[in-house]
Amino acid sequence: MTHDVTNQVPPLTGHDVSADPGMVEGVRREGADWALGELRTLGTLAGSARAQEWGRLANEYPPVLRTHDRYGNRVDEVEFHPAWHELMAVAVEHGLHATPWASPRPGAHVARAAKFYVWSQVEAGHGCPISMTYASVAALRHTPALAAEWEPLLTSRGYDFGLRPAAAKRGVLAGMAMTEKQGGSDVRANTTRAEPLGDGTYAITGHKWFNSAPMCDVFLVLAQAPGGLSCFLLPRVLPDGSRNAMRIMRLKDKLGNRSNASAEVEYERAVARLVGEEGRGVRTIIEMVNMTRLDCVIGSAAGMRYGVTQAVHHATHRRAFGEALAEQPLMRNVLADLVLESEAATAVMLRLAGATDRAIRGDTGEGALRRTALAAAKYWVCKRAPAHAAESLECLGGNGYVEESQMPRLFRESPLNGIWEGSGNVAALDVLRSMAKDPDNLDAFFGEVDLAKGADSRLDAAVREAKDSLADPAALEHRGRRIVERVALVFQASLLVRHSPPAVADAFCASRLSPDRSLAYGGLPPGADLDAIIGRAGVRFA
Repeated sequence: MTHDVTNQVPPLTGHDVSADPGMVEGVRREGADWALGELRTLGTLAGSARAQEWGRLANEYPPVLRTHDRYGNRVDEVEFHPAWHELMAVAVEHGLHATPWASPRPGAHVARAAKFYVWSQVEAGHGCPISMTYASVAALRHTPALAAEWEPLLTSRGYDFGLRPAAAKRGVLAGMAMTEKQGGSDVRANTTRAEPLGDGTYAITGHKWFNSAPMCDVFLVLAQAPGGLSCFLLPRVLPDGSRNAMRIMRLKDKLGNRSNASAEVEYERAVARLVGEEGRGVRTIIEMVNMTRLDCVIGSAAGMRYGVTQAVHHATHRRAFGEALAEQPLMRNVLADLVLESEAATAVMLRLAGATDRAIRGDTGEGALRRTALAAAKYWVCKRAPAHAAESLECLGGNGYVEESQMPRLFRESPLNGIWEGSGNVAALDVLRSMAKDPDNLDAFFGEVDLAKGADSRLDAAVREAKDSLADPAALEHRGRRIVERVALVFQASLLVRHSPPAVADAFCASRLSPDRSLAYGGLPPGADLDAIIGRAGVRFA
């Protein structure tokens, strides 16, 4: 009798991850309803026991660096568990890496964002090379000849792992190397050198503190050319089959994201080609950064959705003190609050994906909105992710603290998107600079928010406060985080007020915009329709 297992929660498998009301509504709203069938196919796979096991194994057996082969030859290769390759193959086959560039129909970037959101709930680490491949195309288009050469391979749906000449592969993936040990986010302090070789190529020499996904086929790299800091395309393998002089010194031992290899590398006159113009490296690579920032928001939203789905599932099946946890008032308040945070993040990420889609197709107003709103969302959504993961984990009690639940993996992953592509201060300052540099950006942002004007008095007051906070330029940087938090919250609230069920919008405005705010999850005021809110996180079994 001591070994009878009772009151344990059944595993959450066999469900459709894409059966997410907030996501489905946002996909339709942003013009990608044509992709819902593809999303259901991917969502059913994402909810399967098989896919979840891939995610576990890829983290249980992290990548291993092999600097030399058995004979002493330098090879600089990273080995991955087969589960990593399964995850990557699905992502590439479903076009998460670059399909919108090859098939640019209206809503293509929205559909891709939704797929990335769904599949990231299986495992987040492999999303790094997928994200950078997606983002690299935007930067490469600064040099049409390079784009014409590489885009067909970057957008191919064939996952073809291994170091071989690009021409011999069915598809390739792209990585990035910007930061150096002495500079970090201050990339203009980079010391890596680029020497022109006279044939249109450059010799790159230097050390990169973080190289993302070193087994990719090609990398965008920043280096100091004669004309200043510039962007280069650096392949791992040269056309003649020889390895480019990119030495992997070590893999980083990271808090989370452990399935993904992040490396410290040195270049010893590695061959590369210029992307854009000399001296305009930051402006060139910023196209890639903005795309990966969007994926930071998507990844954080995906983590929130995964966490709250697990929490609601657990609370529905676990009993304590004579009744299900999900029926107990305080737990219901916590669960509903977690759902609100997830809904707001999902609404924002899809709105930004829609703005990206339309900006790429020439809509200048959407481009102006994106310049401010993307940085604000990068700051706030990614900043909220760790606390959300911690609270979701706590809903599972001690079971959530155990690796088998996968919640510790979610928690370790949660700070990454807040750091990657500009930590909190960098993102906050980018919001302020965007608004100060171009009044069109400011007008576009508040024009979007004002579409909800008059629908909720708390939102109207918060918008006035946000506008007033920008009136004193001398205090902007000191108060930057507080200002950008308010900017992000009114953006989220305006979307929920316009598009979400009244229960969601009302509770969000009451708990995030009113003076009586709780600093911890579970502080929703009396009157919130908890049943309607929690119901948004229910799962649908395939």
